[in-house]
Amino acid sequence: MNCLMDIERSGNIIIAGVGGQGSLLASRVIGSVFLALGRDVKVSEVHGMSQRGGSVVTYVRYGTSPVASPVVCAGEADIILSFEQLEAARWLSCLKPGGTVITGTQRINPMPVIAGSMAYPANLVEKIKSADINIRAADASALAERAGNVKAANVVLIGMLSKLFGIDRQIWLDALRQNIPAKLLEVNLAAFALGEEAA
Repeated sequence: MNCLMDIERSGNIIIAGVGGQGSLLASRVIGSVFLALGRDVKVSEVHGMSQRGGSVVTYVRYGTSPVASPVVCAGEADIILSFEQLEAARWLSCLKPGGTVITGTQRINPMPVIAGSMAYPANLVEKIKSADINIRAADASALAERAGNVKAANVVLIGMLSKLFGIDRQIWLDALRQNIPAKLLEVNLAAFALGEEAA
């Protein structure tokens, strides 16, 4: 994956997933990276059903000039970072033309699927690709398990995201160290490296 994002201009990132997948940690790590670069950063609170299993979204907005609001509206997102493929599809209307989706291929059934009133949509990643949308997908859960903890799937995806920017790798590693407890750091650094490789 080539460097696609110009960090000298403002940018908008949507982080989508379900409760318990670590979207808030991801937003903090990404926000820390841009703060380290001297950007103005706004990070939203979690929106949605933040308990385990509910749909959640956070926003990260950054720029060289002050960012007025943390909210990303329809057609404004440069990147959708999704921890689950149905959540990637749910937020596509917010992606700007030429934007990029990075998603884990994990499937977590929402309540209507669990209740049997609807089926989980098939072939979502392929459908997004066929709509001529830039998408990078990986089995982040399997890579996280390989790193030592399946819960580090969010950091695998951050590793994939990092390859969209021409930002010194050390800045990403420092952001991880700032936001992850020392006892979990080694596993998460390994997960980040596997995400870089997957990108």
